[in-house]
Amino acid sequence: MIRGVKRGSVNVTLESSSHHRLVFKPRGFFRTPFSSHQLQGSMLLKAKLGGVQKFVRVSVPSLKEFLIAAFAKFGVPAVTEGVKVFDSSGTELDEDVFEDIVTDPSTGRFQLSSPHSSDSQDTVILSDSPLRKRQKLDAEAKQLVESILTSKPGGERIINEYNRTKSLVDETRRKMVNILVADMTEKNGTSPPRQVKEMYARGIVTFFPYLSDPYSKNGYEHYYDGESGTGYLAWRIKTIQRCTAKERRLSSGAPGDGSSGEDQCGGPTVRRELQFVTENVLSEDECKEAISLMKHSADEDTVKKKMKLTFVYRHNMVLDPLLSSNILSVFPRFIDIKGLIEQDFVLMFGEDVSGRLLERWPTTFKRKIIQQGRKLPSTTDLEELLLAADSPEDATEVNADIGWDSDLSAILLLLHLIPPSGQGRKRPGKVSASQAERHLVVFKKTGTNIQEHLDAITTSTQPYLLAVGVKKNDIHQFFIILDKNAIPCKSTSSLGAFDELFKAHFVFGTSYNTMLHNMYTFIQTTVYNIDVGKVKESPRVAEIRTRLLR
Repeated sequence: MIRGVKRGSVNVTLESSSHHRLVFKPRGFFRTPFSSHQLQGSMLLKAKLGGVQKFVRVSVPSLKEFLIAAFAKFGVPAVTEGVKVFDSSGTELDEDVFEDIVTDPSTGRFQLSSPHSSDSQDTVILSDSPLRKRQKLDAEAKQLVESILTSKPGGERIINEYNRTKSLVDETRRKMVNILVADMTEKNGTSPPRQVKEMYARGIVTFFPYLSDPYSKNGYEHYYDGESGTGYLAWRIKTIQRCTAKERRLSSGAPGDGSSGEDQCGGPTVRRELQFVTENVLSEDECKEAISLMKHSADEDTVKKKMKLTFVYRHNMVLDPLLSSNILSVFPRFIDIKGLIEQDFVLMFGEDVSGRLLERWPTTFKRKIIQQGRKLPSTTDLEELLLAADSPEDATEVNADIGWDSDLSAILLLLHLIPPSGQGRKRPGKVSASQAERHLVVFKKTGTNIQEHLDAITTSTQPYLLAVGVKKNDIHQFFIILDKNAIPCKSTSSLGAFDELFKAHFVFGTSYNTMLHNMYTFIQTTVYNIDVGKVKESPRVAEIRTRLLR
């Protein structure tokens, strides 16, 4: 009674009393099959009778309900009595186990025999849904990684660490990647196909679900991203390829691993649709008139109002390479009126996005960043940051002089967790997190002549914080240094000043400092949730996100 069965499909033979062919195709489950409390969802099926095709919905994957609902949809007598269902091995399936079998992603085909059928050519076809196909891939990938780690030296230690902590420290993650890539290249050569690398990456996050990145499409792109060819697995394979090529050529040297070039589809320099701009947009002549008025007005409220009305004009200007360098000369009130950066950022993204760092840093990120920082290899700079970041409010005077305040120390710890990417052979080459700190914040004692500091700047730099105070953890004024100008921060707290520094990149359309790029990208996508899925992230950014958000 069964004919033309394709591998992986579900074939059922059935004929109605009118001898029409009936074809069923599931559109997918509106639930997760293996979650018992979700089995009360619904399944949408496509049914075809003769030349008519309709959708049929059943509340549970029950054979009887499926057949009754389908025949009722077409207004023909239901065929349920005397029907027998067999799996691909020929084992008969009863109604009470049909639900468990049909939701099993490893299930092959079903055969259904009806005493009313007389035409052996009539069939009912249930093809695998995308969900079941993905479940099959997940199961196969999980089994692959599990079998490798349980059979290779050191694999059990990796599994035990994950079971104990629901995470992997950097050293353990590197060992896991080395073990899996060694197995991959042993079986597939030093240039394994993309689907093979994706299978191993998929297996990692299905076997170790807490390592999955919730912000990426598949959750495993930090291990292997087929679109860009990046990720920990890809980088390890490239290292092996370089070593193999070096041995063949008997030549020396090759640059270390680092993030590849990135085609940015998001970030501070990208033109984006403005959704929070007032409807009262000024013409070009009106903008010029308002700009002239602002330069001479002593009323801050008037200046802020005119700045809001000229926002679209200013935003187009900062994104124009020929005009962007003149932004502070055309709009000089940024330099003497606090809060204008915040105002422009709110016009770009709204109040909700603007407040996310100040809201989420103390409750979601700070404590976990300190915890992850303790797992890094110890250095003097790192230990000082940890001590300052985790310093209690009643710290002694001796401990109070060790460095920056708690919030800024935690931000700098994040820079150690997400250090600068290697710059290859180009200057400045390898840069440590401690060296990169000075590109984020510079300390000057109270009484320092700010203009002298600005005059001493000889090269073009990206925005950074200038902190002025008695000591590093007692700052009374922060400035954002941009194009040899000092823009005063509205906030006197280090976290508030960093918030304004980050926003200044978008307000003035300036790219991130290359040494801080990975850290800023984390802040952008993970804290503010700006351009999630659009901006290219390094695997390290995704890995740290999985640790902090789990």
